Amino acid sequence: MTPRPLHRTASLMALLLVIFLSASAFATNNTERNRVTLLGGKDTLASSSQRIVTLYQGATDSAVALGITPVGIVESWLEKPIYHYLRGSLAGAEQVGLETQPNLEKIAWLDPDLIVATRFRHQRIMPLLEKIAPTMVAGSVYDFKASLSLIADATGREPTAQAILERWDQRVTDFRRKISDSLGAGWPQKAAVVRFKSDHVRIYSSGFAGSILNELGFEQPGSLADQGWGMKLTSEENIPVINADVIFVLLEPDDPAITQNYQHWTAHPLWQRLDAVNNERVFEVDAVNWIMGGGILAANAMLDDLYKHYDLKLPPNGELITCRAPAMESTESAKC
Repeated sequence: MTPRPLHRTASLMALLLVIFLSASAFATNNTERNRVTLLGGKDTLASSSQRIVTLYQGATDSAVALGITPVGIVESWLEKPIYHYLRGSLAGAEQVGLETQPNLEKIAWLDPDLIVATRFRHQRIMPLLEKIAPTMVAGSVYDFKASLSLIADATGREPTAQAILERWDQRVTDFRRKISDSLGAGWPQKAAVVRFKSDHVRIYSSGFAGSILNELGFEQPGSLADQGWGMKLTSEENIPVINADVIFVLLEPDDPAITQNYQHWTAHPLWQRLDAVNNERVFEVDAVNWIMGGGILAANAMLDDLYKHYDLKLPPNGELITCRAPAMESTESAKC
């Protein structure tokens, strides 16, 4: 999206100077809020001035789901610079750096009406962001429902967000019923979400995928009790920790070192003894859908994967990943 006219250059540069000179003064004045009061004390941005910068993946996904094209976004973790499933909707968005290190000068240049950040990533620079524009702060990078509601509340799209979340609830109910009918006494299943890296393996107990699996009725392996985010495994001797009824393997196929490590671990005799391996319940899944996307569209893509892997029939219009709300000024109804 085209930046504001060049005659604003001087004022923007002056703003940047104020930002950096004010950093130390504001660094100790950070608040624990989940949102800010927006323009002129109002809680909703004017529909004609919704220039939004999103500083984490879940916020970018949520904005697109609500029919918003942000003026600025951070680079994706994989499939750089933008996840494939979002590229068609973000053709006009400017890159403003990394999620862990956004470029404040670029953000200020875009002259946003709203910045959407997360406390987890941006705690230290929050005073600087708030000098550029009103800033809304999410407590978590993976709570896709909170991210969607946060942006919807700020932009007057609450009805659209409500429709999207209601549709999600319907899909969750449908999935839980169908998988219970399909597996019978074998449900619920204990599920392990495993990510292979070049020199170790991670098994997740929480986060984006973990929270969704929990909502769908899956259980965690007993080895993950009280393990926080999960565990990092560096030795094949730890393979029994992964034991579960089903294993979802997150891969980064473009990395030969990861592929080699995956092949090495899965060839080990201890891997061959895992329940999921013996019952042919090891599924390779898309890391973007399962942990990286972080928003409602990615959540629905993950749910689509689960319908497919368990050979369950999708409900009519079940694939919400294809849904995108219309622009605010459009008279078209949301197809969600």
